[in-house]
Amino acid sequence: MHLKSILKYVRLWVHEFDTWFIRFLNKHSLATLRVSLAVIFIWFGGLKLYGQSPATELITKTVYWFNPNIFVPILGIWEVLIGICMLSKSLHRPGLFLLALQMPGTFLPLVLLPEVCFVNFPFDLTLEGQYIIKNLVLIGAGLVVGSRLIPLKKQSRSKSKSDSP
Repeated sequence: MHLKSILKYVRLWVHEFDTWFIRFLNKHSLATLRVSLAVIFIWFGGLKLYGQSPATELITKTVYWFNPNIFVPILGIWEVLIGICMLSKSLHRPGLFLLALQMPGTFLPLVLLPEVCFVNFPFDLTLEGQYIIKNLVLIGAGLVVGSRLIPLKKQSRSKSKSDSP
């Protein structure tokens, strides 16, 4: 075989693989993202319910005006509910609503407790600061899940068309 024909074969294989891989991602990535969100929220929420969350001290210092013995378990239930909602397509909308309400609060320590979140403001984060900043990924994942929702108006139209004789 000549080098030219080998390169042509390799290029063809790369294009075939690229097409297959993109189809694979299109088919499986959203479900993987939803399950990943579910695992994270159920796990972290469960830790809060059983008093095992490493974030309890940070939460307690941030929302000091609430009794942590009440607030942390409620937050745990909230997070478990978000996770459960990510597992069922019919519950995505309420789950994303709960997520949207919760996420701004997760960034409060950056403002209220900068000495806990930063070694040197604004870029040198502590472990707690990194834990908070990673929530940007959770927000992005929620946005991706939400971007695949069908608007309620369109849902009701399609249901009424399928219900008619």
